[in-house]
Amino acid sequence: MQEEESQKEEPSIKEQRIKSIMQLYYSRPDIQEAIYKFSKDREIVPSYMMEGFGKRPDSLQYKSDIFQMVKKGATSFHCSEELWNNPLAISTELNEKQLNEIRKGWDFIMDIDSKYLDYSKILAKQIISFLEFHGIKNIGLKFSGSKGFHILIPWEAFPKEINEIKTSDMFPEWPRIILKYISEKTKPQLIKEITKLTSKSKYVKDENSAKEVMPDLVLVSSRHLFRMPYSLHEKTGLASAVISPEELENFQPKNAAPLKIKIKNFMPNAVKDEAKELLVHALDWYKDKNIEKDFSSFSEKIQKDFKPIKLDNLSEKNFPPSIQKILAGLSDGKKRGLFILINFFRAVGVEKEELEQRIYSWNGKNETPLKKGYIQSQLLWSYRNKPIPPPNFDKDYYKGIGIVPSQEELKFKNPVSYTIKKSLQENFKNSNKFKKNN
Repeated sequence: MQEEESQKEEPSIKEQRIKSIMQLYYSRPDIQEAIYKFSKDREIVPSYMMEGFGKRPDSLQYKSDIFQMVKKGATSFHCSEELWNNPLAISTELNEKQLNEIRKGWDFIMDIDSKYLDYSKILAKQIISFLEFHGIKNIGLKFSGSKGFHILIPWEAFPKEINEIKTSDMFPEWPRIILKYISEKTKPQLIKEITKLTSKSKYVKDENSAKEVMPDLVLVSSRHLFRMPYSLHEKTGLASAVISPEELENFQPKNAAPLKIKIKNFMPNAVKDEAKELLVHALDWYKDKNIEKDFSSFSEKIQKDFKPIKLDNLSEKNFPPSIQKILAGLSDGKKRGLFILINFFRAVGVEKEELEQRIYSWNGKNETPLKKGYIQSQLLWSYRNKPIPPPNFDKDYYKGIGIVPSQEELKFKNPVSYTIKKSLQENFKNSNKFKKNN
């Protein structure tokens, strides 16, 4: 019975000890300044040890607000990745368009979650190296307070528009795509490095079972919160301390002891458009990945029923305007354009040799031609399967490469139907001319 009572008392003693440290820690002017400075334009939410998060939305009006919340029981502070014109105007009743109107932008935060600090270190190092490869040198890094790390690329580093799409409106879609891109590209080296730390190499190399020990990147969502720099962690009593990438290798949790903390800036001085290459590469990677998925599902659906037709005296003037625009050359969406053209030519009966001539001629007109090896692989893949028509005009394949089908094209639904109709009309006219002349 006494053992049970002592076990019940232990958490309360620990809580009291952490609370006493928190009072002392958050009373420091430099800690208040660091938290307040980072809170600008963000939704701020305090966390209470026994009660969970405080009310939302909230923000810091003054530095003194921090200690006032602590005196009322706040133990840690969390903030949004999104930057707002007025954080207090946020509401769950706002729709996506209304949220976009009041969102100024977003910082890109990578929240590394793991059971083991050493594994988190490995992933953090891999990510930093990957970001540097993409030309990003100004990176924020901090300890989560437990067994992970947070990596930051500031909003100022991102282009404000891509293909006339406002970057600020693309939260959480674009940050998620960047996360998936980084995760996919760093995974092989991550598995290799983690394997060195464990004797169970077979276990770790199995990507499915490796999830049990592999560090992970937390997926962002609308109004997603993360622990603020220099906020304490309730379970460990450690601070979410900012460190430099050079300090990562030798970092130990004891370096985040509250009374030993020295303030550093989590927000780096970003260079304008420093992260543009990363964003563009991530979007292209995601587009290509989904194109392949769309291609296979699209093929499966219509391959069984479609029968190609052989059109004699095929003339480009009978091609739909959308196909003609693709044939004029593309600056973006070339892989999607290639898929459309291959299936279009096969569906209207163009022979293999002529088809390849047309494809390579088209590729030479592209702003940056596709690699010959990629075209060959797509042609081989197509030849191994039955011909299928290109996507219908109302599909996103065309809009995705900046081509908007005309109203006339939409009436025909598919480029093959359009071409057949126009070719038959031309043949009919030519036939009537021939009869009149004879």
